[in-house]
Amino acid sequence: MPPTRTEPSATSTAISIIAAALIALGIVMVFSASASLNAPPLTQNILKNASFRQAMFSIAGLITLLMVGLCPYQSWRIRAHSWKQPTYWLLLVVVGLLAAVLIPGIGEERNGARRWLSLGPGSLGLGFQPSELAKLAVVVFVAARCATIGPRIQKFWTGLLPMILVLGMIGALVGKEDFGTAALLFGVGFCMLIGAGARLWHVALLSLPAIAGAVGLVIAAPYRVQRVMSFLDPMADPQGAGYHQIQSLITIASGGWSGRGLGAGIQKYGYLPEGRTDFIFAVICEELGIVGGAAVILLFAILVWQGRKAMMRADSELGRLIALGATLMIGFQAAMNVAVVTVSVPTKGIGLPFVSAGGTGVIFFSILVGLLVNVARTRVSDTEGASDNTHLDGAHPIGWAA
Repeated sequence: MPPTRTEPSATSTAISIIAAALIALGIVMVFSASASLNAPPLTQNILKNASFRQAMFSIAGLITLLMVGLCPYQSWRIRAHSWKQPTYWLLLVVVGLLAAVLIPGIGEERNGARRWLSLGPGSLGLGFQPSELAKLAVVVFVAARCATIGPRIQKFWTGLLPMILVLGMIGALVGKEDFGTAALLFGVGFCMLIGAGARLWHVALLSLPAIAGAVGLVIAAPYRVQRVMSFLDPMADPQGAGYHQIQSLITIASGGWSGRGLGAGIQKYGYLPEGRTDFIFAVICEELGIVGGAAVILLFAILVWQGRKAMMRADSELGRLIALGATLMIGFQAAMNVAVVTVSVPTKGIGLPFVSAGGTGVIFFSILVGLLVNVARTRVSDTEGASDNTHLDGAHPIGWAA
């Protein structure tokens, strides 16, 4: 493979700054959304204080982002005839954790869903969601595998089908308790396969069983059917199934254009469920107004655009696909969250990247952004062979699918 060098670029700097801004916004808004009428937040046990914990996880996430941004993304490549395969080991760990979380007594149930594995003493309430790690695993596995097999991705049986089977296994394990994240993983995975050069009709054909599986997951869980029905007519049960959606719209509307002011929101005091997690965007709109909400959306749009630039300037096929996957994972989840909060789609338990409360999400999204930053920093060295932009394993030139 050609020699490479890493150095800061306008794209990598912009990505880092935007991610840091979103992380900082998350700290502020979680502190505001966690306000209680019973006791000031700072008088609570500091280890159980949601605002303090979010701040600590956010700082850890920012440090992780910077460290991953300096580590060569090529370490995720698949090596021929070697047991040193971090991509495959990560995939195996994720599958094991996703299976373990479904086992009663091992997986922890919160808010009616078994998505958590406990970490440390139960008194601290620390947990870990394997589905967040699955987001990283899907991006690096699909990127590394597609970069390795090259044009063979266009072959149905030996190229595309094995990739779809892996995505299907992960999606089924995640979808059992978290339909929204499963849909996200499938969406990103399929888009990455198309970006790697898979034939559209192959992908369309294999999407049919995926759609059938999604319908089956919805029908198998009565609460999911109820969410769909309440989405179609929230006012049919305003104090029951439609309550969450109605309160979200009220929260957004009550902020007007300029908002009530930071910390001055009212809906977070017991009216809006999950105000500091999945529905924090509604709190942002109430306190900072439509202007503030639009600014948050603009930050994500700029981050996606800079991710696109990193992808287009990547020095290898592996880097291009990692940048594509990381950008899609962040952009799709942000779009899904905003769509849920604005009642444009049925309610799903999916947070706003970097902003919603949740240490697991902040850490693993920071890793994805760190990979994106490293792709944007890596360039082919100006030495002999620098013009030979070949794939890391020498299998095919960059952008062969284009």
